[in-house]
Amino acid sequence: MVTLFFLFVCFYTALSSSIPLGYDKIYSFGDSLADTGNFLHSGALTNPVIGKLPYGETFFHHATGRCSNGRLIVDFIAEKYGLPYLPPYLPIVESLKSKGKHGVNFAVAGATALDSKFFYDQGIGQILWTNYSLNTQLGWFKRLKSSVCTTKQECNSYFKRSLFLLGEIGGNDYNYAFFVGGNYNKTKGMVPFVVGTISAAASMLIEEGAKHLVVPGNFPIGCSAAYLTLFATQDKAAYDRNGCLKEHNAFSKYHNFQLKLALEKLRQKYPEARIIYADYYGAAMALFHIPHHLGIKNGALSACCGGGGPYNFNYKARCGHIGSKACKDPSSYANWDGVHLTETAYRHVATGLLNGTFTSQPI
Repeated sequence: MVTLFFLFVCFYTALSSSIPLGYDKIYSFGDSLADTGNFLHSGALTNPVIGKLPYGETFFHHATGRCSNGRLIVDFIAEKYGLPYLPPYLPIVESLKSKGKHGVNFAVAGATALDSKFFYDQGIGQILWTNYSLNTQLGWFKRLKSSVCTTKQECNSYFKRSLFLLGEIGGNDYNYAFFVGGNYNKTKGMVPFVVGTISAAASMLIEEGAKHLVVPGNFPIGCSAAYLTLFATQDKAAYDRNGCLKEHNAFSKYHNFQLKLALEKLRQKYPEARIIYADYYGAAMALFHIPHHLGIKNGALSACCGGGGPYNFNYKARCGHIGSKACKDPSSYANWDGVHLTETAYRHVATGLLNGTFTSQPI
């Protein structure tokens, strides 16, 4: 009994020392699922619709550059640790040290894991929202790092209680390929390159001083109003019991499986780092499987803001464009604009992550 008690104390002490009581900084990388304003300030579009209402209407009561009606997953994580909402990198680039003391958001709406050259070489570069890839964001981080620490020892100390959110990223790589007519097998060939890029980014961040990383998988794209509209079919066998497209969800699961394998290799290479897989797919599926139990009264497949159609997604009248209209109660929807989720849905996913239900180990 004494031996067992001693082993328990040792195990608990080791576990407690490896998991911080809280984080004092958060650094976020990714795409529109995490962007808090970089795309809006990038000048990629002259008048982006995410820069005006109804985007941001629910919580902030004005547009912030977030692709939702309110807060995102990264916002709920910041709230959990008592930190301010992460400022986007681009507007504060000249005063990073003073304004980014609790972390910075490098995510950009439309960003890809692979560099833009890959898509231009494939002849589809013209559809990119932005050329700011994951490598661009890592470059921004290195610039920030040079302003706060120089030696490895200094950086290890500075980042020891920092949480790094590496994604979600990679979803746009597949979106661009699918939306120009790519099929399952052809797009599947991109997965090793996308996963390899994410893995390399995680490795770089660890080498730069990161100790705690969360790397999310992709959402179930087959449940997206955009995919359901663009790839609609009369074949009932193409849909699961939730009304989602089986093949596209299978693709998301394939990406996630490959990503988890890559992360396991990183854990073996960097045993001193906590590398946490975040199961966005699993956390989101409850929204589509039991929507009414989660307060999603109007179903989870139709968009709150859109221009009509079976799923209220019309590419020619997307949310914020002429011909579109936002629903009166976004909290009763899971899908915001056909591609992105509502604040209600993001809160549900974030809760699943922060409670440890959908992470490989507690955040």
